[in-house]
Amino acid sequence: MHDIRLIRADPAGFDAAMARRGLASVSFDLLELDTIRRHLIAQTEVQQARRNAISKEIAQLKRVGQTTVDLEGESSRVSVLLKEIASQAADHDQDLRDQLAGLPNILDPEVPDGRDETANVVLKQFGEARMPNFAPRQHFELGEALGLMEFERAAKISGSRFTILRGPLARLERALGQFMLDLHIREHDYEEVAVPLMVNAAAMYGTSQLPKFEEDLFKTTDGRYLIPTAEVPLTNYVAGEIVPEAKLPIRFAALSQCFRSEAGSAGRDTRGMLRQHQFPKVEMVSITHPDHSATEHERMTICAERVLELLEIPYRRMLLCAGDTGFGAARTHDLEVWLPGQGAWREISSCSNMRDFQARRMNARYRGPDGKAAGFVHTLNGSGVAVGRALIAVMENNQQADGSIRVPDVLLPWTAGVDVITAS
Repeated sequence: MHDIRLIRADPAGFDAAMARRGLASVSFDLLELDTIRRHLIAQTEVQQARRNAISKEIAQLKRVGQTTVDLEGESSRVSVLLKEIASQAADHDQDLRDQLAGLPNILDPEVPDGRDETANVVLKQFGEARMPNFAPRQHFELGEALGLMEFERAAKISGSRFTILRGPLARLERALGQFMLDLHIREHDYEEVAVPLMVNAAAMYGTSQLPKFEEDLFKTTDGRYLIPTAEVPLTNYVAGEIVPEAKLPIRFAALSQCFRSEAGSAGRDTRGMLRQHQFPKVEMVSITHPDHSATEHERMTICAERVLELLEIPYRRMLLCAGDTGFGAARTHDLEVWLPGQGAWREISSCSNMRDFQARRMNARYRGPDGKAAGFVHTLNGSGVAVGRALIAVMENNQQADGSIRVPDVLLPWTAGVDVITAS
């Protein structure tokens, strides 16, 4: 959500920022609505002053026994007019809020221009895009050959884009989630939180899933939504609150199931479990002072990278370009892992600095040392990391010529010492 006062102060600058997002000349309509809205507010103040003056005149006339019929009639007319003006002002205010809510965040100046992922920039790389000395298989080929990954039975029960994992492969997925969560809690200073998997529309609006991305969500019959990521309940923890500055930063981490309709992904990644309707993910959320969000963004990205380094999975950090940066983000780092079965780099984590974009929607502020509300907090979120995709990366990077899968040493405490997964 944007501050109309800042747009009013520099419409050309705002238009230039939106142009980087592919939007042209958006300030004119916003400022026209704002002008009408402010005019109606001014008219309300004029009429309220007149009604107060009439009330005083009526009281004075009654004290001396004079008639007040004409003034009472005028007071009634002013009251009717005030209701009409208030209704118009509310309509224009809602129209303005709706238009502002539909506009993406302003990008960080360092975000490169570009229309799609081809313009993203590699900032660093860990490990090499290695290939084994045999023909590598994709994760679903490995899983099905082992008899531990079933898509047809999942489709029979739930439809497409669901997977059943069995035995040691199910345990490996669970081990990955527990390993990541414990790492972030013990070493990275995040507080573990168990979150609701259903939230209300206000929470979805606060983290900018609504109204723009409603088709990507699963909605219940009573108007609640299944979370697409734990970012939603974790960030909304401070919605409508004023947080003492001394308590910042707040760092949360959660391991939860996530639910996405994948409405815009028809025909993409239909084989395997890269793109699912339901999947587990470890999510990190930070709520910070505005002066510290850039540093916190770097810190969060390093926390996600640490997961992949301990798993010994090659990855690269990408700075997303303007056309690939998400709606609510000012700057995003994607981590892409190497998948030898696909012979490609695939995204496994996105760490984004939302700055005050979500906080304005949630009305989440901080209080300075003087006890006064000083401004909006900054919010950040990142995958730490997507558990299903981590499973894919572990399988493809640790496959052996006989089709078995070596379990990374760091996971052995969570697999009861099982170090190789073989056919059931």
